[in-house]
Amino acid sequence: MLRFLARRFVSMVFVLFSISVLSFLIFFATPGVDPAARIAGRNADQQTLKAVRHDFGLDRPLPVRYAVMMKKLFITRDVTSYVNRGAKVIPQVTQAAPVTLSLVFGAAVIWVIASIAMGMLAGVFRGTAIDTTVMIVGLIGISMPVFWLGEVVNLITQSRLHGSVFSWVPPLGYVPFTHSPWGWFKSLLFPWLTLSILYIGIYARVLRSAIVEAQEEDYVRTARAKGLTERRVLFRHALRTSLIGFVSLFGLDFGALVGGGALLTEVVFGLHGVGKLTFDSLQNLDLPVILATVMYAAFFVVVANAVVDLVYAWLDPRVRRA
Repeated sequence: MLRFLARRFVSMVFVLFSISVLSFLIFFATPGVDPAARIAGRNADQQTLKAVRHDFGLDRPLPVRYAVMMKKLFITRDVTSYVNRGAKVIPQVTQAAPVTLSLVFGAAVIWVIASIAMGMLAGVFRGTAIDTTVMIVGLIGISMPVFWLGEVVNLITQSRLHGSVFSWVPPLGYVPFTHSPWGWFKSLLFPWLTLSILYIGIYARVLRSAIVEAQEEDYVRTARAKGLTERRVLFRHALRTSLIGFVSLFGLDFGALVGGGALLTEVVFGLHGVGKLTFDSLQNLDLPVILATVMYAAFFVVVANAVVDLVYAWLDPRVRRA
C-alpha cells in the first residue's frame, strides 16, 4: 500500500508541474501576447513599455520568468494583479476558496446521499413502478439547467414568497461560517439544493445500472447460494463493486466544481467564489489571477483523482498492484 501511495504522490507532483509550465507558456509566452501592454494601458509608447517590462521582469529569459512567477505564487505569495495595481493575488484566491468549498462540499453531501438512495431503490426494484418513477425524477433533474433553476428558486424565495413562507431566507450572498454557522447554513441551503439536483439524477442512473449489472454476476449468485440475506448480498457484494464507477465520476465532477465549475451557481446566488473570480479575471485578462486560479483548480482536480485512486484500492485490492 505504501508503494501504491508513493507512486500516486509522484504522479501528482509531475502533473501539477506540467500544468504550471503549460499554463505559464500559454498566458505569458504565446506569440502576440504582451502582458506589458496590458499593464501600461492603451497607447503607451515604447519607452513606457520597456520600463514596464523591466519593472515586472518581463524582459528576462522564459525559464527565469517561470521560476520567479512560481516563487511569487507559492513561496513569497506576493504576486500582484496586472489590472488592480498593487492588489495581491493570493488573498483574492484565499477569500474566494472558502465560498466555493462550502458550496461544493454541501452540494456533494446532498447528491451522494440522495443518488445512492435513489440508485439502490431503482436497482433493487428494477422493472417496477418504483424504478420507473425514480428514473423519471432523475431525468427531470438532469434536464433542468442550473441557471434557470437557480433563478426560479430566487424568484420564489427572494421575491414571491419571501414575505411569508421563506421569510427566514437571507439576501443573496455568502455568510462566513465563522461569523454565524446558522447564517452560513441558511445562505447556502438553496445553492446546495440547486447545484445538487443535476448530479442526483446522473449519479442515481449510473448507480442503478451498475447494481442491475452486478446482480447478474456469478459472485452475487454464489453469495445467494450460500444462504446470505438479500440485504447482505446487496450491501456487501453488489453495492461495493457498483460504487467503483460512481466514485470515478464523483472524483472528476467534484474536482471540476471546486476548481471553478460551479460558476453559474455562484453567479445566480451572488456567491463570490473561485468560479466568479476566474470569470472576472478572464474578462479583464488579469494573467496572474488567471494563473493562480488555474493552479488552484488543477490542485483540487489532481487531489480528487488521487483520492479516487485510494478509494479504488480499498474497493478493489487488485488496483494496488496496477
